[in-house]
Parts: sequence; structure tokens; C-alpha cells
Amino acid sequence: MRSGSAYSPLRVVLVASLALAGCAAGIPRTAAQRAADEDVAARVDRALLGDPDIYARHIDVDVTRGVVRLSGFVWTSDDLYEAQRVAANVPGVTKVVDQLELMVGGRAGAR
Repeated sequence: MRSGSAYSPLRVVLVASLALAGCAAGIPRTAAQRAADEDVAARVDRALLGDPDIYARHIDVDVTRGVVRLSGFVWTSDDLYEAQRVAANVPGVTKVVDQLELMVGGRAGAR
């Protein structure tokens, strides 16, 4: 391969790095969008904590443009599915991304 090739390793790494940096930065949210996301996050959090069928104290909620990201951990698979269901039913939620860990015997386990 010639060093001037359009697919030189350095060029591929540079293009990939720039693409990842562009994705990470994302489109900035307006103050109104941030406020709306904070409102949705608060409502999801209240819904999770208020649901008698789930122990949600270890679930963190983050919202960006209506997409809810659930992280943290739960103790049962029922809690995991209930958290997804509860979050999805909150008005303003467009999607739920599950990053929850299922704790089995005090340690993170496979689903």
C-alpha cells in the first residue's frame, strides 16, 4: 500500500476520531429542552419511586430529548422489566434505554 493511498492507516484513524468527536459533542440543547428533559426525568423518578411493585432506590434516571436512560441496579428481573415499563409510560418519554444491572447474590449478573 502506498503512503499516499486514500486508505492509509493514519487517515482512517483520523477520520474515525473526528467522527467520534462529532457524535460525542452532539447538538446542544436549548434551555427549554434542558428544562423539559429535567421535568421528564423528575416525573420518571417519581413514578419509579411511587410504584409499589419495584424497589427503585438504586435506579438513576437521565433524560436527553425525551430519551430516558436508566442506570444503576435492581435486585430482580421483575424490577428490571417493571422499571422499563413504568418509565416508558411517563408522558414525554420517547424511548427508554436500559443500562440497568441485575444484582444476583450481591454481585452484578447476566440477564
